[in-house]
Amino acid sequence: MAQSIKAILLDVDGTLTNDQKVITPRTREALLKAQEKGVVLVLASGRTATGLSRYAAELDLAHHNGVLVCYNGAKSLNCQTGQVYFEQSLTVDQSKRVLEHMKQFDVAPVIDHGDYMYVNDAFFTIRRDGEPWHIIEYEAHSNNYLLCEQRDLAATAQWPINKILNAGQPEYLQEVWQQMQEPFEGELSSMFTAPYYYEFTPLGVDKVRALKDTFDVLGIDQSEVMSFGDAQNDLTMIKWAQIGVAMGNAVDEVKAQASYVTSDNNSDGIADALERLVPELVA
Repeated sequence: MAQSIKAILLDVDGTLTNDQKVITPRTREALLKAQEKGVVLVLASGRTATGLSRYAAELDLAHHNGVLVCYNGAKSLNCQTGQVYFEQSLTVDQSKRVLEHMKQFDVAPVIDHGDYMYVNDAFFTIRRDGEPWHIIEYEAHSNNYLLCEQRDLAATAQWPINKILNAGQPEYLQEVWQQMQEPFEGELSSMFTAPYYYEFTPLGVDKVRALKDTFDVLGIDQSEVMSFGDAQNDLTMIKWAQIGVAMGNAVDEVKAQASYVTSDNNSDGIADALERLVPELVA
């Protein structure tokens, strides 16, 4: 089986990284060994390319034709050459209508452009584990962005946008997500990417849509792909890959569709699965 695996798809938050947002040494070593044997590593995340850059550097993707699939699949590119394999954006009109609609909800919309993350309130706070959490500050710093406040994001959005992220209290988002989605049903894709994030992307965009175009260029077949994930936005790539691995911390829906469930993201679940399922790649 090991010789047939030519690409490993890796969700980042809750999968590649532990709860401290760190790639542990054992997981990093296993992935570097697989890469040295010719396997293409693909970071597939809701994050932007900027937000994925430090993890790409840790895994040395720039010297091994590694791939970034960003914005939940709205864009994919080669880390070594910069070649864009796939990109699809919301139109300016769609972005403005989403951002206008979000004004009636207690959420913090986020859009990015260049070095900046644009928000209404840089100090927007939710509660996590009973403590205040400055989620906008966290999002900017963890993705290496500068923050820029704008009074009206709908008026600010004058460029094609790959995704619109909305941060909010998890319990509140569960109450209102259907109202947030309703005006755009059938026109845009939307989903939870974490309990405190609900995102809008172009219709039909998901991680697999970008991967199909990417692997057509790279000459990699679906039967040669292994994937790892934990959340609902990973479900399509877990089902699509020859070997779909759910992390031990994955939501039940992902576990139900996976071909294998490994240990959690704090216990080197990726390394465990590689050593068990494709040991020749990490020997």
